[in-house]
Amino acid sequence: MVRRRRKQPQQPLQKAKKKPQSSSGPQASGAPAVPSVWMPATGGALQEDEELQYDPTAYDCMASLTLEWPSLSFDIMRDGLGDDRREFPHSLSFVAGTQAGSAKLNHLAVVRVTNLHKSKAAKKNEDEDEDDDDVVMMSEDEDDDEDEAVNAVLHVRKIAHTMGGINRVRAMPQNGCIVASWSDTAQVQTWDVSSLYEELVQEGTDDAGQNNAKSSRMNSLRALQVHGHAMEGYALDWSPCVAGRLASGDCRAGIHVWEPVNGGKWTVGGAIKGHTASVEDIQWSPGEPTVFASASVDKTVKIWDTRDTSRGAMITFMAHDTDVNVISWNRQTMYMLASGGDDGTMRVWDLRTMSQQETPSPPVANFSHHKGPVTSIEWCPYEASMLTTTSSDDTLAVWDLALERDPEEEAALAPDTNVATPEDLPPQLLFVHAGQKDMKEAHWHGQIPGMILSTASDGFNIFKPYNV
Repeated sequence: MVRRRRKQPQQPLQKAKKKPQSSSGPQASGAPAVPSVWMPATGGALQEDEELQYDPTAYDCMASLTLEWPSLSFDIMRDGLGDDRREFPHSLSFVAGTQAGSAKLNHLAVVRVTNLHKSKAAKKNEDEDEDDDDVVMMSEDEDDDEDEAVNAVLHVRKIAHTMGGINRVRAMPQNGCIVASWSDTAQVQTWDVSSLYEELVQEGTDDAGQNNAKSSRMNSLRALQVHGHAMEGYALDWSPCVAGRLASGDCRAGIHVWEPVNGGKWTVGGAIKGHTASVEDIQWSPGEPTVFASASVDKTVKIWDTRDTSRGAMITFMAHDTDVNVISWNRQTMYMLASGGDDGTMRVWDLRTMSQQETPSPPVANFSHHKGPVTSIEWCPYEASMLTTTSSDDTLAVWDLALERDPEEEAALAPDTNVATPEDLPPQLLFVHAGQKDMKEAHWHGQIPGMILSTASDGFNIFKPYNV
């Protein structure tokens, strides 16, 4: 039977009736009721006879880690270990920026995680016959074994960030060791972290414990370049088409484009104006090297061409009824742009239907699943119909826009499933990850299919959903 166990916040949650306190045997009424899915956004308060449980089979891989201070933003560093990596154990690297209790303690963290193993539940599912109901009903002994999972190993190098807290950080897609950071003191800096990254690669799993001194030491590294904006900001993105091309946007509605020049430097252009409020996010086109999109508190999304910004944006449309917090440009279907708003909605736009008009074409998809502002959104780099969103409602959602509800298939699978699916869940909602507090960002790993990293005020999660 589905059994009671201690709280596991990093796992998907289910709601079920509590087991009776008596140990006199099974209930006279027969088998326990099938539990229902619970999510913070829609689950509501638990009743006295209800408890939260988790399904250990929901993840092929799951790891939690914390740095010294919370991180609002991070980015995955592309490495040389190859693409389409499917065999466990995995290793990966990312760079994160801190929001420390004291400005002088802020730093960039170059992080390498090794020893990411497949979960025991996932291994068990591979070995069992499909008709074996132990896939969803585990004994207490098996439960104890699950707690003995091999832990991932964390390797860290810290770079002093004297410009204050880090609002956003991005790694160049063509060279993951070139990093840009946006500080809360209105400074954008670029860095070359390759020397520290090489230290982490050489360190190895077995040496991590012997190198704690290196992990805690604050390294001094001179920024490649520093540029001051009129005000602090969050919008930051490297071009996927032109190595070194960067764009940054601030809370005073200004956008600057950085063009790389010889010697590891940049020429930073003057402020591009068009929005009437803070620029919250920027995304370069994956196919047109001079085109980028910007999202703003003025509720609009604008499409720009850097060859001529004097006449304003090429396209402007009202994307949400509130602030537009985040946008993502589909790297495979290049006319699709997704946006997330302060109202909790996620929308998908077909840019082929857009023109400079007061009333834009309606979105091709519009979901109001989240119960708090959408804090990040990102298309999957290897599945054109999939994307992920995070929200201040403490959930991360994985979506597949190609899915449609099939009542006949649901009815056929019902006897073999371990939960009752809520009727109001959109069929495109593929997976929901909960347990982190105040989620800020999530990214797909572009070289490990299905692997997702997320950051929140209480740390990072690295996981691979079983159905992705």
